[in-house]
This record gives sequence, C-alpha cells and structure tokens, in this order.
Amino acid sequence: MTRRYCLTLDLKDDPQLIAEYERYHKKIWPEITQSLKAAGIVNAEIYRLGTRMCMVLEVDEHFSFEAKAQADRANPKVQEWEELMWKFQKPLPQAQPGEKWLLMEKIFELEK
Repeated sequence: MTRRYCLTLDLKDDPQLIAEYERYHKKIWPEITQSLKAAGIVNAEIYRLGTRMCMVLEVDEHFSFEAKAQADRANPKVQEWEELMWKFQKPLPQAQPGEKWLLMEKIFELEK
C-alpha cells in the first residue's frame, strides 16, 4: 500500500535560474534517482506555478522521512545535488533554519 505526501518550496525569483532548475530536473542524476527509490519512494512529481513548487511523493510502507534524511547525509552525491539545488531554491517564510521542502497538510480529499 502506498502513501502520498505533498511538500512545498519556493524558487528564487529569477527566470534564468528557474529555467536552469527545470533543465536539471528533466535529467536528474542517476544517483539521485537511485537514492529516491532506495528510500521507498515509488514516484515523485514536482509542479511549479511562478516560484512556488509542490512535490508529490508516493511512498511504500518502508519509507520514513527520518531514514531518508539519514541516508542523504551519508551520500556524498546527494549532498552535492542538494547543495547545487540550493542555488535555485529559497526557504519558505515559516521554514526553520536549514529546512527546505516543507510537508503540507492535506485538508480535503474527494473520496473521503
């Protein structure tokens, strides 16, 4: 059984940086794909409107944000990717220091 999470983050308000960010995401590094799948992420999608992004994760029963964060800290290639992506991203006003993607609260579901 899969679960779904929605997270949000902003991009810097610079059309050239946004275009470059999107180019990176058209062909993400294979090590990043591997790290996502190894963490139990079955599918990941990112949507954008202006500078606001929304990432939807579908995860398996083994996924945990804590385990993913721990694995990411131990993976030099993931750290390199995250540092590169931070060039394009900016924290949301409610983010704590060092926080990037923030988990959104589901407030509606049609079938419920």
